[in-house]
Amino acid sequence: MADTQSTTPPSEPTADRASTGSETPTGRRRGFGQRRKARIDALAETVSDAGRIDDKPGKSLIASAWDRLRRNPVFLLGATITTLFIVIAAISPWIAPHDPAARLLIDKVSQTTNPVPGPEPGFPLGADNVGRDLFSRLLVGSRQTLIVGVMATLFGLLGGLILGTLAGAFGGWVDSLVMRAVDVMLSLPSLLLAFSIAAMAARPSQWTVIIAIAIVEIPIFARLLRGSMLAQRSSDHVLAARALGVKPGAIVFRHMLPNSLGPVIVQSTLVLATAIIDAAALSFLGLGNPDDRKPEWGQMLGQSQQYLADHPHLAFYPAACIIVVALGFTLMGESLREALDPKSRR
Repeated sequence: MADTQSTTPPSEPTADRASTGSETPTGRRRGFGQRRKARIDALAETVSDAGRIDDKPGKSLIASAWDRLRRNPVFLLGATITTLFIVIAAISPWIAPHDPAARLLIDKVSQTTNPVPGPEPGFPLGADNVGRDLFSRLLVGSRQTLIVGVMATLFGLLGGLILGTLAGAFGGWVDSLVMRAVDVMLSLPSLLLAFSIAAMAARPSQWTVIIAIAIVEIPIFARLLRGSMLAQRSSDHVLAARALGVKPGAIVFRHMLPNSLGPVIVQSTLVLATAIIDAAALSFLGLGNPDDRKPEWGQMLGQSQQYLADHPHLAFYPAACIIVVALGFTLMGESLREALDPKSRR
């Protein structure tokens, strides 16, 4: 009996073996993993909010572009100049102090002693060679300049949309035919081409200038729209529409064309500046409206040639107006293109 009790193993060594089992390699790895996870969690809590995903709703392309534009001083300057020009052109007949066709200072004009009356009360910029108020003619001339530039740009945009849509939608021989015609027109200097078209008119008028400039602008819009539509042809939403069996006409006018108009609309602001300069050049050369009762800045430049040596202000004021307005449209157009096109964004 005593021998049996002496052979029974004590329970303490069993506990020791259980405690040493936690020191096995598997237990050590498990403890190391837990400590490492704890350190990572603690480090993640100290990270700033810069790496976290914002739960705010996203912005559209237009809203994102507007956020950049309103902080862009170049755009603000161009938009201010353009807005002032449009407002002045719209209300110029009502704010002009005198009738631009009235020869109010004709009695002070002398071809030998005083061919061009200078500034005086009521006539801050003086008069021209026939006694008409120069300031009133500049104000009213802004309206004619705006009409010519806008109408020429709209007609050119319409023609470019037609040709660009045909080339981009159909492709093949239609694309080749349209683009070869566009390449021929683009190979000629724009002002020379506009001069040639306007010179073919039997009688110069404001409409001959509009049509000539519009024809020159058509290939610019057509080439740009064609490139945008070709990029849209391989986009996912167009491929999905084709896979669903949508008609080709609906694909072109509902999916491809609306998504291709952004660069074209931005380009129209840049082309408008060119149209104003080209219209002034054609009027300067005598191909514009011959009726000087409706003043236009290019026409005023042409009429000041014979007095340029002694009275340069007759040419300086309309030339400065043309330069400032063209600069305003150019600054605004370039800023719009940078804001809407990620590839050209600074």
